Amino acid sequence: MVATNLKSQTITLMAERSAMEAEMNAIIERLCQPGGPGLSGNLVDSEGFPRSDIDIPVVRAERHRLSELRNNHRGITERINQNIQVLHSARTPSKSSIPQYQGNEGGSNNQNSLIVGADPSASSQSVLLRDSPNSMDVDLVVSIPFALVDEIADASPAAEDGLQLGDQIVKFGSVEAGENLARRLASEAQTNQGRAIPVVIMRQGALINLTVTPRTWQGSGLLGFHLQIL
Repeated sequence: MVATNLKSQTITLMAERSAMEAEMNAIIERLCQPGGPGLSGNLVDSEGFPRSDIDIPVVRAERHRLSELRNNHRGITERINQNIQVLHSARTPSKSSIPQYQGNEGGSNNQNSLIVGADPSASSQSVLLRDSPNSMDVDLVVSIPFALVDEIADASPAAEDGLQLGDQIVKFGSVEAGENLARRLASEAQTNQGRAIPVVIMRQGALINLTVTPRTWQGSGLLGFHLQIL
């Protein structure tokens, strides 16, 4: 009964987190639309006067709300992870009739996900379906985003390869959450210039699997996007 209640609580928390992510994405899209102030752009013009092309009180309120949501997102993710650890430690092996995905032990934290659309002729972008939240007999798997795409240039390699504004990075090549993320991400892109890098993102609460190829283009950098470390 305790395990069932904890699973139900964790599913509720996951739904709350997905709602937070949807609201965060909506705010980011509004702030980063063409001509918008962005997430940290100046609210004054070159002469120091308030910009007349934007609603400054609204922008400040949305930035403040985004900051609140990010903090709440971290908090709820920690609670989910704690519940997952308790559930996994209490779970005893059983012969279940439910087919289990045989992941590679010790691999990425998406090892219990099912990859749909693995046809080689299909697009490089395919959805990762997590265990159904209505199933109480399977492990709950949590993927924690560590960075947010807050700027992306038109016609850039990142845009052409399928990344979108507001995408949250769960895994970028061999890089996952941890220390020195900016340095590790830059190194991963430089090392793999001209080669496809597998990327796992969270978009509107769903995990997406795609590939991006760092390469030279008309703009600066090898990918043409900016990440905000969460």
